[in-house]
Amino acid sequence: MRNSFSVSFLVVLLLGCALFLTGCGFFNQPGKTAQEVNREHRRMLRINQQEMMQDIDKALLLDQPSKLTDMKLP
Repeated sequence: MRNSFSVSFLVVLLLGCALFLTGCGFFNQPGKTAQEVNREHRRMLRINQQEMMQDIDKALLLDQPSKLTDMKLP
């Protein structure tokens, strides 16, 4: 029991050290400049914001005209 605990602790420690040594730079995609990455991030944020606004409009029933008036709406 104690031996398996020490082995699992050692494995977790080694994985933690490997992650610490490689850092976040390990997950970057090679071949992309910082400007390209920033452009992609801005694009994703813009698209996510647009989708969130569409969801909010749909939840608040703002995506279609009200049927409370008898006048023709454009």
